[in-house]
Amino acid sequence: MKLTKLPLIAIALAGTYYLSSCGGDQHDDHDGHDYDEHAEHSEDDDHEGHDHDDHEGHDHDDHEGHDHSDIVAGPNGGRVLTSVEPHAEFFVTDDRKVQIAFVDDDLKPVAAGDQNVSVIAGDRSNPTSLSFAKSGNVLISDKVLPDGNDFPVIVQIKTDASAETVREKFNLNLADCPTCDYKEYACTCAHD
Repeated sequence: MKLTKLPLIAIALAGTYYLSSCGGDQHDDHDGHDYDEHAEHSEDDDHEGHDHDDHEGHDHDDHEGHDHSDIVAGPNGGRVLTSVEPHAEFFVTDDRKVQIAFVDDDLKPVAAGDQNVSVIAGDRSNPTSLSFAKSGNVLISDKVLPDGNDFPVIVQIKTDASAETVREKFNLNLADCPTCDYKEYACTCAHD
């Protein structure tokens, strides 16, 4: 069977395009992490462990690709975690501690009960673990968040001793939203 030059040229061009779009030799070590790390990610990971500021050519100031439509802001200006009942509002205080306040479906305050909450935040290789204690009707972290203004967090909530642990993962972006009164981690705007 004799091959014509046209299919061979098409194959060569496709290969060249593939290599150039993947960075050629950099494909195995893209921005300090290898391909296998990408395979670990799913849509639920919220890109945990990635520092998006390191990716050249990505402009996150315009919020492209970020969907804030499923985020609910709480009465204190934090992010409401709706996967638990009562819902938990994750709020970062001025001194960088985390406050967990509980709210009902109408975002009315509910006093903290026997909930057990923990947070893991920051760099995967050196994470900061936070425990919580009651302070009035809310829970306050024992430590402050790690340095930086944009890093992954994992919140683990057990509503009582017999309940399953619920985990929420998201990126804690402490920048002010340019179009609303919330920090980016609690922003509900439909950015254009």
